[in-house]
Formats: sequence, structure tokens, C-alpha cells
Amino acid sequence: MASSAASGRPVRTRIAPSPTGDPHLGTAYVALFNRCFAHRHGGSFVLRIEDTDRERSSKRFERGILDALGWLGLDWDEGPGRDGGNGPYRQSERGGIYAEKIRVLLEKGHAFHCFCDENRLSKLRSEQMRLKLQPGYDGHCLGLSKEEVAARLSRGERHVIRLRVPREGDCVFDDLLRGEIRIDWPQIDMAVLIKSDGMPTYHFANVVDDHLMGISHVIRGEEWISSVPKHVLLYDCFGWERPVFCHLPLLRNPDKSKLSKRKNPTSIGYYQAMGYLPEALVNYLGNMGWSLPGGEEKFSQAEMRDNFELERISLGGPIFDRKKLDWLNGRYLRENLDDAEFARAFAAWAFQAWKIGGIAPLVRQRVGKFSDVAALAGFLLQGDLALSAGDFSHQQLDADSCRRILQFSLWALENTPDFSRDAIETRLRQLAEKMDLKIRNFLFPLFVAISGRAVSLSVYDAIAAIGPDLARARLRGAIEALGGISNKQQKKLEKEFRLLRDKPAA
Repeated sequence: MASSAASGRPVRTRIAPSPTGDPHLGTAYVALFNRCFAHRHGGSFVLRIEDTDRERSSKRFERGILDALGWLGLDWDEGPGRDGGNGPYRQSERGGIYAEKIRVLLEKGHAFHCFCDENRLSKLRSEQMRLKLQPGYDGHCLGLSKEEVAARLSRGERHVIRLRVPREGDCVFDDLLRGEIRIDWPQIDMAVLIKSDGMPTYHFANVVDDHLMGISHVIRGEEWISSVPKHVLLYDCFGWERPVFCHLPLLRNPDKSKLSKRKNPTSIGYYQAMGYLPEALVNYLGNMGWSLPGGEEKFSQAEMRDNFELERISLGGPIFDRKKLDWLNGRYLRENLDDAEFARAFAAWAFQAWKIGGIAPLVRQRVGKFSDVAALAGFLLQGDLALSAGDFSHQQLDADSCRRILQFSLWALENTPDFSRDAIETRLRQLAEKMDLKIRNFLFPLFVAISGRAVSLSVYDAIAAIGPDLARARLRGAIEALGGISNKQQKKLEKEFRLLRDKPAA
């Protein structure tokens, strides 16, 4: 089994989130463990932005990651804004480095050009599924001669660059928590290293960057275990020393399923908007599979750092239970804040400029005095709403129709990068048209879900005012109040939503 201390190497850890969505609890969990381990051993914690997905990456999501980690106190020693001499720290700015390294692999025969189009690959997958074979690339372009490759490249043919993977034997590697792991090479696909747009894939850029940035320990979620053979093969092809691998247990919902936004809010922004203290949330994440030697559940990040060892992590799936988080956050409010500090912290949360700035234009023309604001717009400052199925009673919509509207609206808003009032209205009106619903009927369950009432301030304004994290959480809460959606129903609705999404607007 690997040792937690890398022999003769400075301890350097990293997280490498992709800016393709809201900052996730899992990112904070992995960041906390990486940061504590590095600082426990006098090392450095690096933040790298893996933004090679051109279609889904955005500066807004990157800013959200940086802000969320900053709010939690999980600042980095190296990364965006903190150059440690190993930058750039955004993969989109490291293209020259990847071009140089891929040439090395091509020259050594460890990588090859693949000209297979999507049509051929799709047929290959279908045939492998029909024959119940291990899905993966079949090596069709492995036998191309250098002359043919050169000719096809000169003609500008669309291609990718793949990793040459052994077709027999085992890949053997050590995991700090699991010991020796063996995976058959035939199970490992010949992964794409460079995409057709010239950008590197995660697998290639991750290994190159980890080596060049001197990462000694790769500490990440256990979902990456199946990818390790590709990574160790790349280390070996380059002749580089492998890092110590440590795969953390996945966070789980109370029902033991993988933590997901369907059953638990996973966006860090949600917990900020709900009024949790960042110290309490970080403390709770520290309890996920780890504890202080004395078993204390409430501890500071400094106490965690001073007592942290990777070997003490339990592999049992840690349960993220919001009720337990509420209990711990309550302890922080009672034990860490006196009355004056509580008042200041509450005011700082409740009267943030973006909140008040969003509420003022909605109520200014509707009230006669300030004391009227609470009755009219108090729901904008609430967290979860206490809803029941009876709240959605409607003459023309049954429970299934309301669930359908809410779920489709949730998906539509999840794919709305611009969360302005006008963008929200446009997206929801288009959805109502495609669903062939009158806008009044369509908006009814949204009014209830967002405000707790059948009639309130403009629902478009309200959604924009409370922000994406809380808006989406309230829609999910409303769906649960209506009985929830089973996995079978979910798949059916996903198919229907895809058809609606592609349907031309009226």
C-alpha cells in the first residue's frame, strides 16, 4: 500500500474543477481534504481550472467556483490570481504545452491519429451493445501507415488523437486507501487525448499538468478509479514518476444513493443563500468519512489540518444529511456568536446589496410604508417553503401536469446561463408555447413553488431576485411536495423534454 508521504518530494495537492456549472459541494469536499493534507505536511495546495470544454465552460461559472471557495475559506496557495511559477492555471491557456507533449507521444508510438467519423463510431457502439461486448474503440486506425496519415492530415481531414492501450495483461497501481488495484487492460478504451477542435481531453491535460505542476498526491473522488489506468499509462509513456493516488469515498444522500441535486441541493451557492455559516459547512464536510481522534463533531479547519492524515479516512459512503448540517450550524450560531455578533452576521446575510437591490424595484410602487414590505416580499428572503400537494389545487391542472411543468421549467432554468429577468421570461414563455399551455395556467405551479402563493409579485421577477440556486431548490421542493418523480417517470420526462426543446417555437 502507498504511503501518505511522497518519498523525497514536496507535498503538493490540487483540485481541478471544470467551470461548466454551479460550484458543487463535492468540489468543496475534495478541496478541503486536499488543502488540509498539503498544509498538514507543509506543502502547497493548487487550484487549476479545467476549461477545455469550449461549449459548456464559462467565465461566470469560473467566477462562481472562485467565489464559493473564497466564501468557504478554502483559499489556494497557487492558482488564478496567485502565480507560483507553474502557470498558466487555466488549461485553455496551456495549448502550446499540450501540443509539445502530444508530439512526444506520437513520435514514440504511444498515440495515434484516428480519422473515424461519428457515424462509424455510432455503428460500432451499437454493434458492441448488440453482441454484449465491452464498449470501446476497436483500433481501426492503428494500422494506418505514416504516409497515409500524413496525406490525410495534409488534406485537412477531421481527426482526433488517441492513446495506444495494451490489449492484454493487467494495469496494476496502488491506492492509498484501497491498496493494490488491478484492472484488465482490455477493459480500458483507447481514450481520445486531443479532440477534433485541437483541445486536450481531461485525461491528457490532467496528467501533463499534474506532472509539470509537481503534484505529489492526486486526491479525488472514487468515481475516477476506472480512469487511473489511462493516467498511469501516460505517466509511464512519458517516463514520469507516478503521484500517490487516493480516491475519496463519494458523498451520499440519506438513502445511500450518490449525492445528487434531485435529492439534495448540491450547489454551494444554495447554502450561502440559505444563511449557513461557511465555517459550519466546512466543518460538516470535514466529517464526511473523517473525524478528529477524540470523535468531536465540531472543529475548526485549523484543528482538522493539525490532526489530518489520509489513512484515517473511512471508505464507508459518508452521508450528507441536511438535518445534521442544520444541527451543526445551529451550534455555531449559539456557541460561536454572541448577541451582537449574531445581529451583525444576520444583517450581513439578509441585507446584502444584491438581495435588497433585487427586491426594491419589485415592491417600491406597491407599498405605502416599509412595514408593508415583509408581507408582500417576505418569501424572497425565506429559504425552503413549507408546501403541500393541496397548495397546487387548480381547476385545469392535475398533480401530474403541475409536476411536468415544474420539472420542465427546472431543466429549462438549469440551461439558462443568463439569469436576468428578461432571459427567464423568454425561456419560460417559449416552454409554455411548446407545451401548448396558456401562460396563466403554465405559471400557476411556478407561482406556488417560488412564492408559496397562487398569486404574488411577478414570478419572473421573483425567480431573478432569489437567484438560480434558491429558485431551482424551490422548484425541486415543489416537485417533492407533489409526490416526487420516480426514476421511470424521470426517464420518460427527459425524453419528452428533449423533443420539446428541439421543437420549433410557434
